[in-house]
Amino acid sequence: MTATNGLLRAVVFDWAGTVVDHGSLAPMGVFVEAFAEFGVPISIEQARGPMGMAKRPHIAALMALPGVAEAWTKQHGHVPTEADIDAVYDVFVPKNRAVAARYADLIPGVAEVVAALRARGLKIGSTTGYTRDIMAEILPVAAKQGFAPDCLVCTGDTPDGRPTPFMLWKALTELGVYPATLAVKVDDTEVGIAEGVNAGAWTVGVSVTGNVFGYTLAETQALPPDVFRTKRAEASAKLSAAGAHYVVSGVADLLPVIAQIEGRLRRGERP
Repeated sequence: MTATNGLLRAVVFDWAGTVVDHGSLAPMGVFVEAFAEFGVPISIEQARGPMGMAKRPHIAALMALPGVAEAWTKQHGHVPTEADIDAVYDVFVPKNRAVAARYADLIPGVAEVVAALRARGLKIGSTTGYTRDIMAEILPVAAKQGFAPDCLVCTGDTPDGRPTPFMLWKALTELGVYPATLAVKVDDTEVGIAEGVNAGAWTVGVSVTGNVFGYTLAETQALPPDVFRTKRAEASAKLSAAGAHYVVSGVADLLPVIAQIEGRLRRGERP
């Protein structure tokens, strides 16, 4: 089946927690370390909250948390400022770049699903909250494992990042795909799902492999079944509440959803 007959023309993937870095772990420890250098402790849970945003806005969102703002004021004698956000960001970026390649393992099933999508004639795009210099560390590692998208849009490439639609629209422009209703955005974060919704695309949340679930593959496999089911349900609920049209455990489960979306398009339905 070609993309013309199937209607869908592109699938655009997020990176960390969606196609690489099971559990979206690379940025988490770095956020904690960066704030610690300024004498302000934050938790992994706090660090995960704004995940999917560009990293400077992510730091700004963390600074705005009442507990973090209070701790910063106590430590530095003033409420967080734009200069403070820049200072933490300047510490964060080289730390994140240094660890990025170590967290670039493909999530199981990604290479196979992407190959199947391409065989059906769909184009493969990607957007990310990472900067282009960080992605330079990740791209060759992912490519060696079988994932090399047709386009990459990074934070800084557009006037604003998620949850605005600009990065997705830029990706679709580079892919030559219009309208956005013929594209699917796959993401593990709530702001990434919002990016897809705001762009007018179909959206698929990935619950188990991503930020909301937050475990490595080995940790996930070691969970008792009842704990796994509870955590998956909680992650799925958050992504659905953010506007996801579908939620799957991971990209490995994407193909049946693609078939469902194509069926809905043939019936005249739109996202």
